[in-house]
Amino acid sequence: MEHMILIHRAEEGGFWSEVPTLPGCFSQGETIEETINNSKEAIELHIQALIADTAKIPVEEDLIISHVKIESAVV
Repeated sequence: MEHMILIHRAEEGGFWSEVPTLPGCFSQGETIEETINNSKEAIELHIQALIADTAKIPVEEDLIISHVKIESAVV
């Protein structure tokens, strides 16, 4: 099972990640590699909690990613 993660630069340094298909699932790290590894652990723990609560585990097909173009006059 794969889950997409979004990695952001943290204001205080390092990086943080979120998992769009698992609301509330976040992680962080000093490097991108560490953030990815920590995210994997966070995803596993999040899914274990969902299973324990007998909740549905979301899948990637539930996620739609798109881009929205903003006219330069607005920016």
